[in-house]
Amino acid sequence: MPEYPALFDPDPLTGGFVVTFPDLPEAITQGDTEGEAIQNAADVVALCLAEYMRRKRDIPAARKARGRNHRTVPLPALTEAKISLYMAMRQAGIRKADLARKLRCQKSEIDRLLNLTHSSRLDQIERALKALGKRLALTLEDAA
Repeated sequence: MPEYPALFDPDPLTGGFVVTFPDLPEAITQGDTEGEAIQNAADVVALCLAEYMRRKRDIPAARKARGRNHRTVPLPALTEAKISLYMAMRQAGIRKADLARKLRCQKSEIDRLLNLTHSSRLDQIERALKALGKRLALTLEDAA
């Protein structure tokens, strides 16, 4: 799952930062400190992607961050896994009801797997991805 580049513009009036996203024009946030702005940026990206999912839209690809005011915004691993499941379903042309039938479960279980605010178990997402012919792979990176 790509990390979305964010443009952190210093706000001369408040001393904080205004954060915008070239790939997600509807997402904008701010923070009084850089740390607060980064946390708010991750939250607004998740909210924006949840809305894309609710409206059954494709998730936009992320471009490479460019410029000194750009930073990439990482998402929590569980959020990335859920978005990957959504993207795999879209790619395969599988609806929630179809996946529920494949997994022999209720559609409400699939709804929870795709709900970015629900604390799903990773093994459930792996099982759903396996039903789509996909495998979840994790990578470990140094913290920024």
